[in-house]
Amino acid sequence: MRFQQLEKKKNQEWSPLIGKGLTLKKPLVLVFGNRYALETPEIYNEVKKLFPDGEIVFGSTAGEIIGSQVLEDSITLTAIEFEKSTYAIFRENSLDHDKDAIQLGKTLIQKVSKDGLKHILVISEGSFINGSALIEGLETGIDNVAITGGLCGDDSRFEKTISSYNENPKEGEVILIAFYGESLEISFAQYGGWTPFGPERIVTKSDQNILYELDNLPALDLYKKYLGDKAAELPQSALLYPLSVKSKNKKEPIVRTILTIDEQTNTMTLAGDVPEGSVVQLMMANIDHIVDGALKAAEIGMKNRKNKPELAVLVSCIGRKLVMDQRVEEEIEEVIEVIGTQAVVNGFYSYGELAPFTGNINCELHNQTMTLTLFSE
Repeated sequence: MRFQQLEKKKNQEWSPLIGKGLTLKKPLVLVFGNRYALETPEIYNEVKKLFPDGEIVFGSTAGEIIGSQVLEDSITLTAIEFEKSTYAIFRENSLDHDKDAIQLGKTLIQKVSKDGLKHILVISEGSFINGSALIEGLETGIDNVAITGGLCGDDSRFEKTISSYNENPKEGEVILIAFYGESLEISFAQYGGWTPFGPERIVTKSDQNILYELDNLPALDLYKKYLGDKAAELPQSALLYPLSVKSKNKKEPIVRTILTIDEQTNTMTLAGDVPEGSVVQLMMANIDHIVDGALKAAEIGMKNRKNKPELAVLVSCIGRKLVMDQRVEEEIEEVIEVIGTQAVVNGFYSYGELAPFTGNINCELHNQTMTLTLFSE
């Protein structure tokens, strides 16, 4: 692989970081940035001018990861030339499917050639998609191929997210990048580091990702009771107090973030499904545990690799970023310490992370989790 990396800070021009002067052949160009910056009408043409034969994927973020830096109000660009392997990119828009994420996933995966398929990376809109349903739709069309990636972000505004493939970023886009190649080695991992507290409660009424009742009581009322004074800051404060969800059909508990609340119906909408009969428990943050979680994710990702990674795509959660605040770069530094400085690092802070559990191939939607996908040819 060969790389170029650039960054564009607010009111500044593009600044090269890696590979200045290189000419890359048909690179995959990953552009992650602040939503306002990506709404600039000329942004696609700017990047196309830099990489005329590039295949360009945009995604808005809740923070940009490039090298060991975590940036805000910026745009980061990583262009990757694959020398021994190939990739193909496909897109669908959620609004064209009446926001039916399962159907979108099924339509999208049908476009993908399965012959020699090694891995799928997804960059999805993050404002209204049900990530669990998207994964369910995608996995109907593949067997023994892992999916990783993330849901785009919009800082802590939660107004809208934008993404695109070879056009100006817009709402509703879900982009799938399929990778092929005999020599391509791809590993992945995820880990959280949040601490459960308080009593466990049963989900007695839910509809996909809408939570109505816990222990036959209004879920939002119970949640507010636990939050105390912080209930007035909902939904933002929910990022600091996610839910651990244990489902009957899942071996591992999944962390779920509350995206929105509805005072009229007394409900909470979560980033992914919360099946009836699941056991939920509130979680809280310890910064050292969260940083240690990033370290463990990197160790898991490196465990059975034959070659050192050349590229690392990190997708971490906005909740982790808000909790760690000025210490946020520590989790990136921990990952680099484990995977090695030879790897080119990029990624973003998200509204949801996609990755299988350790030892599994089936993808899950995670929240408040560090995920990484490591590539080498």
